[in-house]
Amino acid sequence: MASPLATESPTINRAWEAFVLHVPAILLAWIAAMGISVIGTLVYFVISLVLTTLSGADPNGGGTVLAITLGQLGQLPFTVLSSLVGVLLAAIPALYYERGEVITVQAAFAALLQRPWRYLWAGVFFSALVLVGFLFCVLPGVLIVFVTPLYVNRIFNTNLTVTEAFSASVQALFRSPQGMPYLGLELLTTLLVLVVSICTCGFGALLALPVSSFYLQNAAYNKGLIS
Repeated sequence: MASPLATESPTINRAWEAFVLHVPAILLAWIAAMGISVIGTLVYFVISLVLTTLSGADPNGGGTVLAITLGQLGQLPFTVLSSLVGVLLAAIPALYYERGEVITVQAAFAALLQRPWRYLWAGVFFSALVLVGFLFCVLPGVLIVFVTPLYVNRIFNTNLTVTEAFSASVQALFRSPQGMPYLGLELLTTLLVLVVSICTCGFGALLALPVSSFYLQNAAYNKGLIS
């Protein structure tokens, strides 16, 4: 059962206060994800450069293509791990409103390591659906993206299968009476985040994105889309 604070009327002030409480966990998750990504990029360049140099391959030849391909394979585990850690940025607000307690660094990573394969599969499944949606006239992909807060919450806070969590989230957003009002809030929130990001040359997104995540999770509970 969700925490009583989850059903309170969402406001920017409450979302900001919740964000401030979770700065350590969010900051560490962001740094860890970025650090792993940087290491993966370095691995890619090192493998590509070393193999190209050792083979004496023509920069435009097949040997170079093979070196780049192997470099990308070497980078892949780091990309997957970075994505896994990065999902905490969306999961921490969901865990907070469900549990009603501040999600510490230890609690955040404990939740992540409890079912890592579930979260990896959930990410692959969702990304594939978004890609397919964008291939079909873009709009379906955009609509699927707006399911994200509900989907992340069900993935981390329930025992529903990945497909069941997605189906339940879609039904809540597009078939429940409060679904369209919530979608409207998502659109307004997204627009506000874009404006803040543009006006601050992108730096404002570091604050606007996590604050918006707390706001949308609170709104989802408040409107009964998550119970």
